[in-house]
Amino acid sequence: MDKKSQTKQIICMKWGNLYGPEYVNRLYAMARFQTKGQLRFVCLTDNRAGIRPEVECHGCPEIKIPPPHSQGGWRKILLFNSLDSIFEFSGDWLFLDLDVVVSGPLDDFFSYKKEKSFIVMQNWTQAGRGIGNTSVYRFRTKIHDYLLTNILDNHEEIIKKYRNEQTYVSKTIKEIEFWPDKWCLLFKVQCVPAWPRRFWMTPVLPEGARVIAFPGNPNPPDALAGRWPEKKRYKKIYKSIRPTPWIEKIWQESEENLKKPFS
Repeated sequence: MDKKSQTKQIICMKWGNLYGPEYVNRLYAMARFQTKGQLRFVCLTDNRAGIRPEVECHGCPEIKIPPPHSQGGWRKILLFNSLDSIFEFSGDWLFLDLDVVVSGPLDDFFSYKKEKSFIVMQNWTQAGRGIGNTSVYRFRTKIHDYLLTNILDNHEEIIKKYRNEQTYVSKTIKEIEFWPDKWCLLFKVQCVPAWPRRFWMTPVLPEGARVIAFPGNPNPPDALAGRWPEKKRYKKIYKSIRPTPWIEKIWQESEENLKKPFS
């Protein structure tokens, strides 16, 4: 087995101004800390400024559907297409959203059910409905390019039918598998104590969790500070959390690991 075939490949995407370079840098540090052996870490972005040199940056292509959908999560569908014109893009890749916290080993994500071409985390807000959360998924290139072709040709119909990109992918892809339940969790579902205990209890890091996803609010910096941004006043009654110190601990341990010699 050659060195290239042993390399573990992780990819993320950053466009617009919602996330700064610190999100990419922290994600790389956490991934490097939790991955053994050779790691290729790629970020598709429209702005490389401030991103650490260990990250392989390439341009972030645009999806040719009308705004505002073209600037949202639908853009992630581009990964199912061939991106060979931009960079060397083949084999299996692990996609991670920028706002996840990597809390455990990632190596098994590359070896789990290797025969499968698409494995995704369970969407815990719709558990049991066959819908994945595309904050964490492994995909094989050039297998499911029909997902992009389909939306380019029928975007109006698809966007009306599916509320978001992950529902469209889950209901359209020809093969879907889910990660073991304990591996990938939602912060606001499995970590935040139930109401009203969340007013006095700190969010927990469940045993065995490897990736914690933070779709929507709160994001990791807000959770660390004990903030849950919400514009609607009535929702502020139950959208409350205590500060979450284990997030900063994970970030710090990951950064410290980068200072050690890598072999």
